[in-house]
Amino acid sequence: MHFANPQFLWLLALLPLWWFIRGRRGGTPAVRYSSTGIAREAARATRSRWFGLLPIARVLAAALGIVALARPQITHAESRIEASGVDVLLGVDVSSSMEALDMQLDGHPASRLDAVKRVVAQFIEARPNDRIGIVAFAGGPYLVSPLTLDHDWLLQNLERLETGLVEDGTAIGSALASGVNRLSDDAAEETDSRVLVLLTDGVNNAGEIQPSLAADMAAAMGVRVYTVGVGSEGEAQIPVRDENGRVRMVTADVEVDEDTLRDIAATTGGAFFRATDTETLAQVYAEIDRMEPTERTIERFETHEERFALFLFPALALLGTELLGSFALRRRIP
Repeated sequence: MHFANPQFLWLLALLPLWWFIRGRRGGTPAVRYSSTGIAREAARATRSRWFGLLPIARVLAAALGIVALARPQITHAESRIEASGVDVLLGVDVSSSMEALDMQLDGHPASRLDAVKRVVAQFIEARPNDRIGIVAFAGGPYLVSPLTLDHDWLLQNLERLETGLVEDGTAIGSALASGVNRLSDDAAEETDSRVLVLLTDGVNNAGEIQPSLAADMAAAMGVRVYTVGVGSEGEAQIPVRDENGRVRMVTADVEVDEDTLRDIAATTGGAFFRATDTETLAQVYAEIDRMEPTERTIERFETHEERFALFLFPALALLGTELLGSFALRRRIP
């Protein structure tokens, strides 16, 4: 509850002052007594005691009237959010080379995949109004999560990403085609923007679809593709598990096919980014977030329900009681 005219509540501060002045001055005597003992006996009468309560009723009536004058109200508010979200599909490379330890997390060496999962999680959390899905790929693509607004469930599936779940390799073209098909099949009618963010650290060496053909498919379907090449150039340390279950580090040459990734982005109206460490990777996803804004309109409706009657009617009742009591109980001497 709030008051439409709260300035009138300051009048309540005058009531104690009025009561104090009234007590100091007292009322006008109707009868003069030669002895105060006679007055004390008269005060013990029931009618006289009721008469003493009348000023209290007058003060309460004044207080309730002031509160009614301030117009207490109950507000019922309703908000309507109209979000024009973007359908975003995240394509994440999970080939064995994503285990290369050339990234940093919290000051410690980390694999490319772990760094990607950390940054992608932040990207998802920054876009609560978008339907987001995930397709992982190595030698072939597979669906991790369809487009969804349930981002908690999406983040759980993202955390379960790991290498070795499918045949090794880097099927960039097949992953891109799979992502475009998923965006087209699951597209919401009210969604005008469909985006695919494809991240890889290698060269297309698997799959049945060439990246250029998949890019033409994306352009025809109105899907904008942002490509991200992740990892350092040259040699990188990759942990390898042998047949006995022992893990050993091997040095392997790594290469990102930047030309192919640039061509995909250019064909679809997107952009290519290069991320060689965790910091630049985070900047890449922040830039993509900036380039694909989510529009949101908030409309707020308020209705006010007046509650002054709850105070006005009791005030009038007390005032009427005080007036009737004055006529019924007061003894006047002509």
